[in-house]
Amino acid sequence: MILDTLLESSTYAALSPRFERAFTFLRAMTEGVAPGRHDLWGDDAFALVQHYTTKPWAERVFEAHRRYLDIQYVFRGREFMYWAPLPQLTTVTQPFDEAKDAALFALIPSAVTVPVSAGQFTIFYPADGHIPGCHWDGQPGEVIKVVVKIRV
Repeated sequence: MILDTLLESSTYAALSPRFERAFTFLRAMTEGVAPGRHDLWGDDAFALVQHYTTKPWAERVFEAHRRYLDIQYVFRGREFMYWAPLPQLTTVTQPFDEAKDAALFALIPSAVTVPVSAGQFTIFYPADGHIPGCHWDGQPGEVIKVVVKIRV
């Protein structure tokens, strides 16, 4: 798991052309970009622009992916995300779904809280269980976020 700011994205863009395209899209993001899928490199890299209200952590579950990593960029607002290494997530609530590229897991008390504000991003690899979209300080908030999915 990585947490950083968009200002430092060039460090990660050097990892692959897919990362470079992802960060180019994120740097060009504006309020006017429509919610939904935006292809960056076909199914190898695409962005999902989302508008939502955060939810309480207790109403969420961990997710993990196999085929894609997530770059989760908070464009507007703030939220807590939670992280745990996949081996610690032992209670499966939904087995891996190939079509959704996701498995879901029960909450664990040892999860690490990751506060993410506008202008910051996380990178979650397949070994990273994560919960996005949670209340900041127990309060709901409106968020515009872009999740870039990059095939690994």
